[in-house]
Amino acid sequence: MTQSQKPARKPRAPERPTMGFGVPTTTDPHHFIVRVPQSTSGHVTIVESLGMQAQDPSASLIERVVIDRPRWTAIRSEVQRDFNARLKEHNLRVSAWKVGENPVDRLLGKELCVLAWAVEGMTMENIPVAVRNWLALRPEERWWLFGMTAMTTGGISDGNRGWRLALRHALGDVAQHELYKIGTSRPKKNDPDRPTLLGLFD
Repeated sequence: MTQSQKPARKPRAPERPTMGFGVPTTTDPHHFIVRVPQSTSGHVTIVESLGMQAQDPSASLIERVVIDRPRWTAIRSEVQRDFNARLKEHNLRVSAWKVGENPVDRLLGKELCVLAWAVEGMTMENIPVAVRNWLALRPEERWWLFGMTAMTTGGISDGNRGWRLALRHALGDVAQHELYKIGTSRPKKNDPDRPTLLGLFD
């Protein structure tokens, strides 16, 4: 059989069934929910659902952040692109934001909160800088930032103090490419010695 006569490879079946952005279809999993209203002037709410891990069912939902529609519009495409690329790497079904409730994997949801917290009170012209800096962070760095922020200022009314305010400045004030001197080579993303924005919190 010649090269041209070889049967086309069938696409691999997904590793496991999921809903939304990578949420397993198990009973009440820990995940996040992004609520996008029908109205274009409505606010987008990101909620953490602790699922079966919640010790008290009445406290299983935690509203993490509410952002206005223009700010959501400014970040949603890049977030969707980043999340779908990661899902493809693990042979999981990709997704797209829609009006209504959007389930998001618990780790991806933490990463989304970090960006949403940063842009919630940011001037619109700085949001592209924040998105680029967020994309430059490793997933583990985003998880760490979520953990530190959620411990003290992780509610919807905590936007102008502590870690929430620090995130706004760390991601939105300086473009990452400006952190490197002219004429120096940019470290590879997987380089363990690569400087990161986490240094701004030390």
